[in-house]
Amino acid sequence: MDLQKALQHERLSSYARLGGGWPVPLAGGLWWVGLAYASTVFGLRDWLLVAFVTTGAIFPVALLIAKLAGNPFIKDRTALTSLLVPAFVGMLLFWPGAITAYYEAPELAVMLLAIGMSVHWPVIGWSYGRAPIFLAHCLVRAVAVTAIWWAAPDVRVLGISLVVAAIYFVTVAVLMIDSRMVRSRLAGTD
Repeated sequence: MDLQKALQHERLSSYARLGGGWPVPLAGGLWWVGLAYASTVFGLRDWLLVAFVTTGAIFPVALLIAKLAGNPFIKDRTALTSLLVPAFVGMLLFWPGAITAYYEAPELAVMLLAIGMSVHWPVIGWSYGRAPIFLAHCLVRAVAVTAIWWAAPDVRVLGISLVVAAIYFVTVAVLMIDSRMVRSRLAGTD
């Protein structure tokens, strides 16, 4: 039991120190806003190529935001840091489906991208000791993307891009507020 309590304290401490890693979802939200704009300029296949190629920009943008905000999420190490590699590998496994869909059913690739890029969120949330927030992000995202897929077929790409961006921005606000409350509770000032 002591080990479990110590591990939970370490997870929450990391979450509080890093604000739940908010620079990463902020970068993701900005990326999806860019994709929303791109959907007004490019056809579906070109939009997908832009999306596929620029996914690699999310992490460098997150690093820049973190540096400007003084949030050293990339340098922070805990007993659970090694969990991140399997989480990201698991998330990256959606790519074969997305690439196949690009060739066989391009509209479906949009949905696979929007949902697939959130598959690692539950693991990240667990590593911070705040799984419900991160689970909510990916579940709301999956439901919203699916709803737009079926309800608004004429504006799927724009609608999915905007709703995913909005979910990211709400998540950033929740992470910032919740991590401050956790930090306060850990400091005993509640």
